[in-house]
Amino acid sequence: MTTKKVAVILSGCGVYDGAEIHESVITLLRLDQRGAKVQCFAPDIAQLHVINHLTGEQMPETRNVLVESARIARGEIKDVREARVEDFDALIVPGGFGAAKNLSSFATEGAACSVQADVLSLAEAFAQACKPIGLMCISPAIAAKIYGPGVICTIGTDADTAAAVTKMGGTHEDCEVSEIVEDKARKLVSTPAYMLAKSISEAAAGINKMVDRVLELTQKA
Repeated sequence: MTTKKVAVILSGCGVYDGAEIHESVITLLRLDQRGAKVQCFAPDIAQLHVINHLTGEQMPETRNVLVESARIARGEIKDVREARVEDFDALIVPGGFGAAKNLSSFATEGAACSVQADVLSLAEAFAQACKPIGLMCISPAIAAKIYGPGVICTIGTDADTAAAVTKMGGTHEDCEVSEIVEDKARKLVSTPAYMLAKSISEAAAGINKMVDRVLELTQKA
């Protein structure tokens, strides 16, 4: 089996204003355990805002999404504009509010949201190349923006978020935390992760399954 190359897009550092750290680390760990070669990316933009993760309150400062994401990637990260679809076999996007605040405007605009231009162009390139994509937690909310109407995905069981996915043209399927939903035609795999997880091991159950399936789908390219 040839070594698979996977691009991972991070959205900052911390559940409330960036990438969910547990989801990101579980993803990177599983990819490494499965022998994949990983390159992390993030957009070189300002965060929507900065949240104090101790109090939940907004802080009077600004932070950069790429700089913050570098914390999770241990400095091994590049501007998403440098990513080329032909260099990779698959794409994975961890969740956290950063996916809905920095990679897109879903947190503020719901079904009327847009996706950050560089992130969207890369994700669309993977979709058009029929290369598998893995989305987790809140990041599947942007699936319809990537694939267009009819895309099948899950954010778990949250009715309001599922309704927004449907309004954008997606087909939402309820899903348990330890399971995945696969859109076979589009090679999209999604899992609820911390939309439902009550512990890190619960989050890992679905994420590991999603990563494994994404890597399996690269064999069928």
